[in-house]
Amino acid sequence: MFTATVKSRIGEDIAIMVRPDNHPWNYLCECGDAMDITVKEFQNANAIFISHTHIDHFVNFDSVIRHQLGIQRRIVICGPEGIAQQVQSKIKSYTWNLIQEGAICYEIREMVSENEIVVYEVKPPIWELKKLKTISGNIIFEEKDFFVSAILLDHKIPTLAYRFQEYDTVKIDIQGSGFKGGKWVKELKDAFEQNDGEKIIQMEDKAFKANELFQWLHVQKGDTVGIIMDHAANKANHSKIKAHFAKARQVFIESFYKDEDKELAVANFHSYASMSGKIMKESNVQEAVPVHFSRKYKEEDIAQLIHEFNAALQDS
Repeated sequence: MFTATVKSRIGEDIAIMVRPDNHPWNYLCECGDAMDITVKEFQNANAIFISHTHIDHFVNFDSVIRHQLGIQRRIVICGPEGIAQQVQSKIKSYTWNLIQEGAICYEIREMVSENEIVVYEVKPPIWELKKLKTISGNIIFEEKDFFVSAILLDHKIPTLAYRFQEYDTVKIDIQGSGFKGGKWVKELKDAFEQNDGEKIIQMEDKAFKANELFQWLHVQKGDTVGIIMDHAANKANHSKIKAHFAKARQVFIESFYKDEDKELAVANFHSYASMSGKIMKESNVQEAVPVHFSRKYKEEDIAQLIHEFNAALQDS
């Protein structure tokens, strides 16, 4: 399961941290100027997901650089076309005469179309941008237990929305089975996944056909967390969102403007409160969270915005 936490306070630029259970790393979504991100969290970020590089989503990348230098790991950065050069430009704006080779390596993945991702790397001491490969499809990051897929949305520039998806897993009711755990558990799960009910499973001094034991197994559906930042509230974007985030457990979605400021949303290619709530309802999202509000609003305005979002979400 994922735990996602908004690390930016009201009035700060957006940043969200995603942590998978029983996993050594965390995952930073957006690099807004968020005071609640600790040095340790920056250092433990295994990948960074940027929707686009407007200043309120990328300004805190300097803190990423500052706190990750010397960790001697490869860190993945995902974003839209052009982000590789922007990462390099951020880094090269500083003087690096004392940097050691191997101090850090950034692997940068640009989604250049719906089904193409170009991969680069940049590392000290020269920080030369090197193209590594091209990936087909929209899976922009993958770990053993989960993957992250992305879609391109229109914000007058391309912007990415991300879906964190755990793989389904086979679980066993050991207590209900009446047996002690052992290597037979993995053998049984393998047989279940391969639909091999005739496989012989040896437990203690007894042998069983796998299909005699399948009753103790069940498939646990993988968790889902979505991050949808700046996007125009138009039909094309909404169609993509509903297809990509359908039935997600939790989605954080930008709700930049109150309904009374809908004209500003249209002019600036943003979404507004009730529309973001409506699209989450139509996507059958279990838990929709409005985030990323215009800094023009005071606290009481944001309370109204959230009310408008929830009213649209709950409208029957």
